Amino acid sequence: MKSFSRLLPPAILLAASTAGAAPLAGTTAVQTQPDPSAPAITFLAAGTEPVPAAPDLAAPPAGWAAVSVPGPFEAYVENKNLNKALDVIPGSSLYLAPKAGSGVLAIAQKGDRIVITGLRGKWTQVRLEKTLTGYIHPGPLAAAGPAQALPGPGAAGAITEAPAMPAASPAFSGPPTTAAGKPADEGAAAQGSGVVTRTFEGRFVSSRSFFAPQRPYDWQLNDSTGARTAYLDVGRLLLTEQLDKYIDHDVSVFGAVKPVPDTKDIVLVVESLQLK
Repeated sequence: MKSFSRLLPPAILLAASTAGAAPLAGTTAVQTQPDPSAPAITFLAAGTEPVPAAPDLAAPPAGWAAVSVPGPFEAYVENKNLNKALDVIPGSSLYLAPKAGSGVLAIAQKGDRIVITGLRGKWTQVRLEKTLTGYIHPGPLAAAGPAQALPGPGAAGAITEAPAMPAASPAFSGPPTTAAGKPADEGAAAQGSGVVTRTFEGRFVSSRSFFAPQRPYDWQLNDSTGARTAYLDVGRLLLTEQLDKYIDHDVSVFGAVKPVPDTKDIVLVVESLQLK
């Protein structure tokens, strides 16, 4: 015999599930698991009325509540978990940051809308367009793990970052940038070898030219006028076949700056690449 809840129309079930959601008294972490040590997906601001998760989920432990968290989410997947079509293989872990110990945001499912947005060595940055289930503990609780990813821009009463907690992990670490195609001098890191790492912004284009068939690198970064800012050495990006997604798009690039021998040009040894 079916339960009474399964006989109710979806609209009535939704009204019933949201009716008992009281506004939160304070900023509350939404965690991946009902465990105080689990990493936080995001934070709900004080006064937010959390939306309960689907009623067919298993009940969380006492004191916890399962809530629905709308996307999109930033996540990272290991390159080995992409197929030849550069799609995430179902069953792959989507991590909160580009490191295995950062915590799993979700497991990729067949039919999920996942878009590649950046490259970082053996990791690929993706955007997950999906509503996820998280867990909150409205009462007093030890601080949760740092939020590693945040959904898109919030509206009134939507998800926001807790001011007292660490901010979401950026797509890559690097100095601040200035106008498109120009590096930011502030914070440029001089390594022990004397190599300087910087962030550049500009348009990712092929360096191929009818007038210059012999070129030192296959890719370059152009400024807003179409002039070359720097050549790009993409050898450290393991899945370079993904680069087609970036051609003729504005990007942020982080890496080590080196001179091109016997020229006035520079080359950026790319460590991370992200669409703007």
